[in-house]
Amino acid sequence: MASAAVHSPHEPTEPGKPTEPAALRRVVAASLVGTTVEWYDYFLYGSAAALVFGHVFFPESDPLTGTLLSFLTYAIGFAARPLGAMVFGHFGDRIGRKKLLVISLLMMGGATMLIGCVPGYRTIGVAAPVLLTALRLIQGFALGGEWGGAVLLVSEHGDAKRRGFWASWPQGGAPAGNLIAVGVLSLMTTFQSDEAFVAWGWRIPFLLSAVLVGVGLWVRLSVDESPVFKAALAKAEKRKAEEGAAEQPPVLAVLRHHWRDVLVAMGARMAENISYYVITTFVLTYCVEHLGIEKQTALNAVLIGSAVQFCLIPLFGALSDRIGRKPVYLVGAVGVGAWSWAFFGLLDTKSFPALVLAITVGLIFHSAMYAPQAAFFSELFATRMRYSGASIGAQFASVAAGAPAPLIAVALLQSYGNSTPISVYVGLAAVITVIALIAARETRGRDLAQVTGTSALHSSARPAVSESPEVTSA
Repeated sequence: MASAAVHSPHEPTEPGKPTEPAALRRVVAASLVGTTVEWYDYFLYGSAAALVFGHVFFPESDPLTGTLLSFLTYAIGFAARPLGAMVFGHFGDRIGRKKLLVISLLMMGGATMLIGCVPGYRTIGVAAPVLLTALRLIQGFALGGEWGGAVLLVSEHGDAKRRGFWASWPQGGAPAGNLIAVGVLSLMTTFQSDEAFVAWGWRIPFLLSAVLVGVGLWVRLSVDESPVFKAALAKAEKRKAEEGAAEQPPVLAVLRHHWRDVLVAMGARMAENISYYVITTFVLTYCVEHLGIEKQTALNAVLIGSAVQFCLIPLFGALSDRIGRKPVYLVGAVGVGAWSWAFFGLLDTKSFPALVLAITVGLIFHSAMYAPQAAFFSELFATRMRYSGASIGAQFASVAAGAPAPLIAVALLQSYGNSTPISVYVGLAAVITVIALIAARETRGRDLAQVTGTSALHSSARPAVSESPEVTSA
C-alpha cells in the first residue's frame, strides 16, 4: 500500500524511469506496512462484530439476532466503499496516488480509534449504534479509496516481468492485518473474563490503532509518486498546453472506455470477496454461537490460517508471473467453491485440528485469487484512469459480495439451521467468478505505460495503440 522512501526529496524519480531494484523493495516493504494498518482497522471491526458488538450495542436482542444486527452495521461500511472509490480514484488519477493514500490512512485510523470510545447501548441508548454506524461508514469510505492506490503504487513502480510477485505484497496486508486484529482480540479473551472483555476489554485493540497509524503515516509521507503516473501526467499536461483540450473526468472515461473491464473485475471479486468473509468473519459466529466452541479456539484457528495465507500470497503472485493471472485465479475460484462443502463438515466436528484445516485450506484457495488480483486489475486500465477503474471494479463488487456475505450467511443459518445453503451461496459466487475470468483475456506481460482504453475482452494481452488521444495512458 503505502511505500517507504524511494528517493530523497532532492532526487525524485524521473518520469518514465524504471525504479531501481533496491528502491522497489523499499516501496514494497513500506506498502505492506501501510496495507496492514488499514486492514487491521477494518478487520478488527468484523471480528468484534462477530464476538461482542451484539452484546454491547444490541443487548435487547437474542444472541444470534444481536450478531445479525452487528453484521448489518458491518455491511453498511461497504456501502460507502464505491463512493470512496470514485472520489479517491478521481483525485488519485488527477494529482497522484501518494496524497490520497495519506488521507485514507488518517480517515481509517481516526474512525477506528473513535469506535473504541463509543459508549454502549445501556449508556446512551440508540445513539450508540447510530454513532457506530457513522464511524463504520467513514471506515468504508477510506478503504474504498485505499486499495486501488495501494496496489497501483507498487504495480507502477515494478516491471512487467515480476509485477504479479511485487504487486501481491500489498495484498499480504489483508491476512497480516487480520492476523494482528484477531491476535490482539485473542490475547484479550485469554487474559480477561468474558464479562471484562464485553465491558471494556474489546476497546483496547481499537485504541491501539493510534500506534499503527503513526507508523503507517511516517511511511506514507516518505513515498515517491510512481514514475509511470508522472510520465502520464507530463504527457497529459503537454497535450493540454499544445491542443487546449481538457481530459474527461477519470470516472466518466472509465465507464466509457473500460466498462467491460470493470465488469470483469467485479465478477472476479465475487468468489474472492464472499469466501473470505465467510471463512474469516462468519466462521467466528458459526463456531461460537452455533457450535458452542470457545471464542479462543475459533480465534486461534483463524490466526493459524491467516499466518499461512500471508506466506502463500507472494508465492501465488510469482506463479501468476510464470503461467498467467487467469490460470492461478481460476484454480482459486474453483477450489473455494468446491471446498465450501467440506469446510462446514470439518467445522461441525468441533475438533481444533479440523477447524484449522478447514480455515487454512479455504484461505489457500482464496490466496490463489487474491494474490494475482492486484496485477490483474492494474493491467486492465490506462494510467490516467487506472486508480478509478481498479477501485470502481473492486469496490462496487464488494457491495454485492463482501458486504452482505456474513449477513446472508447468518440469515441462512438462522432460517435453515444448517450450513448447506451457505455452501450453495459460496458455490454460486465461484461460478460467477469463473464466468468472468473465461470472458477476460490474459493480461500478464503488459506494459502499464502503454495500456489503452481498449477493453481486455477484445484486445490482445499485449498493448494496442489507442485510436483516440483521450483514452491513452497519458
